[in-house]
Amino acid sequence: MLCLGIESTAHTFSCSVINSENDVMGKNKNDDMVLSEVRDIYRAPAGWGIHPRDASKHHAMTAPKVLKECLDNANIGMKDIDLLSYSAGPGLGPCLRIGAVIARSLSSFYDIPLIPVNHAIGHIELGIKLTDLNNPLTLLVSGGHTMILVYHKNKWRVFGETLDITIGQLLDQIGRSMGFASPCGNKIEELSDLSDKNLIYQLPYVIKGNDVSFSGLLTAAKTLIHEKKHNLCDICFSLQETAFSMVVEAVERALSFTEKKEFLIVGGVSANKRLSQMLHLACEYHNSVFKSCPLQFCGDNGTQIAWTGLQSYLHSSSSKVEPEKASINQSWRLDTVDIMWR
Repeated sequence: MLCLGIESTAHTFSCSVINSENDVMGKNKNDDMVLSEVRDIYRAPAGWGIHPRDASKHHAMTAPKVLKECLDNANIGMKDIDLLSYSAGPGLGPCLRIGAVIARSLSSFYDIPLIPVNHAIGHIELGIKLTDLNNPLTLLVSGGHTMILVYHKNKWRVFGETLDITIGQLLDQIGRSMGFASPCGNKIEELSDLSDKNLIYQLPYVIKGNDVSFSGLLTAAKTLIHEKKHNLCDICFSLQETAFSMVVEAVERALSFTEKKEFLIVGGVSANKRLSQMLHLACEYHNSVFKSCPLQFCGDNGTQIAWTGLQSYLHSSSSKVEPEKASINQSWRLDTVDIMWR
């Protein structure tokens, strides 16, 4: 079965084709399963974040090219597609609507079953698939999420999360204060690596149980930047060490409570090497296997939508929607989604 996944939640428009026949019993190589993966990312002006309207215009303009290239790379046509899935939320409304409109149009014209997919669930499920884990404690860290999750009774349950902004938003806002364009996580990491790492500014460290708060840390770091008398590399180093330590502390509590022997980190921020290093050490202490989603699939991608849509379709007859009823939900919580394939 060939499944086309369409991703459009934020700055990335992506299409991917996967072949379930190349994944018999989950034993074949994942490289064989993914026939093609094509992305085009909206780049905001320097010092600015993602404007939903501008990002949606980008998606609308690049969608035909991305879709054609995706199909060409897989050496197939739309008539060969057996299943179509799209990111229905959470995300930016105008961006989600572009993906939904394209998915509805293709489904209606070619008479292909259509599956709405929760973007966050896509990150988790693809990460588990690509790392060959079974039921890990999972950390989802991105521009839209900071959550510690455990699967229990057909749902991913939130064991801890941010009380205000996400860690991805924290890094992006600090980066924009320095004049970079979103996403800024890689810039913050690069500057942090250039620090002598012998100075850590005292920044707010707020953790309540398994929940974290980054708004005070954001304000304090911005203040240091605007004073223009501190080394930016040292600020970035201090920011990462403080924010990541908060996350790792919450993860350690979750590992201790759940006694999980598998741990997985997914989402765009999972690409940060320092965060992975800190989490790896924590997992070693708790005798838990540490895994991170492969770098190629850390960010938003169509493969996560295709894979999750395929699983949903194969295990639940009610997952399919008629094109005219295919909607989006900007605030679609992942802990409201029934996971029928676990």
